[in-house]
Order: sequence, then C-alpha cells, then structure tokens
Amino acid sequence: MTKKEEAAAKREEKRRLEIKIIQDMRSFEEQALQETFGKDFALICGVDEAGRGPLAGPVAAGACILPKDTEILYINDSKKLSPKKREELFAKIKEKALAWNVALVSAERIDEINILQATYEAMRQAIAGLTPSPDAVVVDAVTIPELSLPQRGIVKGDAKCYSIAAASILAKVTRDHLMEEYDARYPEYGFVKHKGYGTKEHIEALKKYGPCPIHRKSFIGHFIDIG
Repeated sequence: MTKKEEAAAKREEKRRLEIKIIQDMRSFEEQALQETFGKDFALICGVDEAGRGPLAGPVAAGACILPKDTEILYINDSKKLSPKKREELFAKIKEKALAWNVALVSAERIDEINILQATYEAMRQAIAGLTPSPDAVVVDAVTIPELSLPQRGIVKGDAKCYSIAAASILAKVTRDHLMEEYDARYPEYGFVKHKGYGTKEHIEALKKYGPCPIHRKSFIGHFIDIG
C-alpha cells in the first residue's frame, strides 16, 4: 500500500468511527426516552443553553430536530469544539435540520427573574418556535418546568446525545455572534474576546467604565459597587 493509499485508508477509518459515534449518540437519546416513557417518538428535539455564567449578554437556548437518517460528523458538546469547527457545524445543522430555533433572554430579564428561570424561559421559547413541533424533548441536565411535552433531562447530555449536542452548537454560535455585535457597540469591554465571561480583562474594564446596558447587574455586584 502506498503512502497515499494509507492516508486515504486512515481518513476512511476516521470517518467510519465518527459515524459510529453519531449512531451511538442517537441511540442513547432514543433509549433514554424509551426507558422513561415506554415508547418511541418520531420527532425528538434536543435542547441546550449557552451563556448561563457570563457577566454580560443574554442567555441563549437552542432547540433542534434532526432527521433520523442524518449523520453530521463531528457533532459534540460545543465547548469541546474549536470556534472554526463550531461555525462549520452551525451551518450544516441549520441546513439539515427538520426544524431549529434559538431563543435569547436578555440581561434585564435575567436580573428580574434570576438566571435559572431565564434559562428555562429561553428553552420554552426555543421549543415553541419549532415547526414542526417535536413529539418529545431531550435536554441537557435539567427538567424544564411548565413544558407539556414528554421530556428527559440527561446529565452531560451535550456530550451523549446527538440532538442536544446540535442544540448546544446552535445556542453557542448564535450567542457568540451577538456578543461580537455588542463588541462593536461597546468596544471598551472586549466582548469579542471573552463573550461576556468574567475574565480579568473584563472585570478591570467594569471597574474602569462601570456597567453598560447589557451587563447583568445581579452578577456584576459581586465584582464592583453599582450603587
């Protein structure tokens, strides 16, 4: 076998491995719902959030229904992917999904009802915006209150479930794009670099300039006196 043939064989083996990983992730979410409800569901929606921890910007929730025969390679927990790979997968997921949606809940709303309730609100909005509507929901780690659909929360679901991983990418990339837009409006905070998280640079900027309209006052009070 030539070096070129060996390289081709390695690429093919890697592709087969990725297909197996995707198939296992899909089987896992289907089995989880079967164990909980005792039946199969045709349209499974994955749900995940991005941005619970930052000091600024909205919390985002992604919801995604993928066809059962779709194999988008390299889908994984968005935190484990490079920004370039997330962008590539973001485009593929939107192209191939039966339905997808990302909902955003503002910093002002987070301050009003707290981050957990804001996250649940974003998740419900993301699911409500899907056409067609899902038959069941798998969600990363939590159970969404006030949701009428059958649902199963799965710990570390963004690494175990195909649909949740896809939703995590949708939420993360959408929120990152928005924070880049905010950076142009409020360049002194460096949002393009840290996306609103509490980095040393961000906290120093807060101390120097004070909060801007997209800061979560209930969060930044731990770092600066906001009166």
